[in-house]
Amino acid sequence: MIHLQSLSKRFQRPEGGWFHAVDDTSLSIAQGEIFGLIGFSGAGKSTLLRLINLLERPDAGRVIVDGQDLTTLSARQLRQARQNIGMVFQQFNLLANRTVAQNVAFPLEIAGWQKADIAVRVGECLEVVHLTDRADHYPAQLSGGQKQRVGIARALASRPHVILADEPTSALDPKTTQSILSCLQEINQRFGVTVVIVTHEMGVVRSICHRAAVLDQGRVIEVMDVAAGQVDANTDLARSLLEVA
Repeated sequence: MIHLQSLSKRFQRPEGGWFHAVDDTSLSIAQGEIFGLIGFSGAGKSTLLRLINLLERPDAGRVIVDGQDLTTLSARQLRQARQNIGMVFQQFNLLANRTVAQNVAFPLEIAGWQKADIAVRVGECLEVVHLTDRADHYPAQLSGGQKQRVGIARALASRPHVILADEPTSALDPKTTQSILSCLQEINQRFGVTVVIVTHEMGVVRSICHRAAVLDQGRVIEVMDVAAGQVDANTDLARSLLEVA
């Protein structure tokens, strides 16, 4: 589903010089996987995630999602391709002046869906995340976990093949974290959506990921298989992540 080929992305430091957030990194993620990107702060996890839908454009390399090289598309073609890639943000990014239903509807309105079709799809998505009874509430009336579930419903609205989740549980308590992970897992199993999740918590990897890439200084240093809650780590960094989990 996702092939990242020799990706590099650098940013200029305020004091001068360049910081290589992603450095000549390649990675393949299979259709239907829940795939984790894990590493300590500053490892390049979120930048790599944002390269997958070209929220950050790579300085070098190719991003192939569902058979399309996104780096070769026009602006119009890229907007269309992004309809197949949902995004869940750490800080929810909900529109405060829109209800839950209107937030979920927003990407469909942008995509030009008919009102009747939008209403049906919004209802379906809110049912998936168990928020049907909150459709007319505003974000300020919701808990953190409910806000994140709205974010997941919005990401799911356009029937994407891929959902990218950037630290979706880092602002939540452990009980709420588990409910959000269960929600993502249900979507993966029910709809076959490929999920890529950035996290610094090995517990998240153990809980739902099939595989996980360990990042260090912008490079993938190991891809771990995760099965039945067991993580087989081969590098010192991966083992240290396990120790602090």
